[in-house]
Amino acid sequence: MTRVPIAQGTFYPDKVRSLSEELDELIPEKKDKIDAFGAVIPHAGYRYSGSVAGATYARILPKDIYVLLGPNHTGYGADIAFSDETWKTPMGESSVSASFIKDVKERTSMIRTDRSAHASEHSIEVQLPFIKRTAPSAEIVPISIKHCSTEDMWRLAEVLTGVISGSEKRIMIVASSDMTHYESRRSAREKDMLAIQKILSVDPEGLIDIVESMDISMCGYIPSALMLMCARISGAKKAELVKYSDSGYTTGDTQQVVGYAGIAVYR
Repeated sequence: MTRVPIAQGTFYPDKVRSLSEELDELIPEKKDKIDAFGAVIPHAGYRYSGSVAGATYARILPKDIYVLLGPNHTGYGADIAFSDETWKTPMGESSVSASFIKDVKERTSMIRTDRSAHASEHSIEVQLPFIKRTAPSAEIVPISIKHCSTEDMWRLAEVLTGVISGSEKRIMIVASSDMTHYESRRSAREKDMLAIQKILSVDPEGLIDIVESMDISMCGYIPSALMLMCARISGAKKAELVKYSDSGYTTGDTQQVVGYAGIAVYR
């Protein structure tokens, strides 16, 4: 089965040539790269957050498998859901790592295969053209997250980290997330820097606490915290803020912005 794209033509161009040209502009040439264990990368329309996403993918070494943790904006499907479909993009198809999913399912029943959780969701799809450009033959493991308790997140992190450490493949985790939504630039930046500091400290529970206590509208904070839990377990204790921006630099509106951060986590 093939998962049909739902964000092409809106979040990013639907024509190969136009998309390729845009990716050329968004992904800078960078020789100094990080061997990242994980990353937080935004998922808005490319005209808004593409420069942050592109800078982050340019900063990290390509991998064989990308475990893509995306927030479930639609509310459809299981709380935590794999996709087992091949994902179609204008840049070509992205194959799912069936072996990775099999290994996870042998260790836990927390993640169900549920295509409905992914069918109308953009947060993972928007990452794929960047991955196709920077790591053309890479496989993906799409995981949509609607709800997960902190206790269950740690359990799941143990499983994911175990599968990653037992593989001979080069694997990284991408948490797909935008930052504060629809506040002034000043307010958004102040709130976002609180969350970003927790990510830079590789502090997953601190991230959850600050987002919830300060009412920070970071849509992918649960995927981001799960990535950080995996990083902590694996010994990845360093992080770099590659780029921060907001939608106001595109729209000109600084009173209602969405913030975007690209952060790489590494050993």
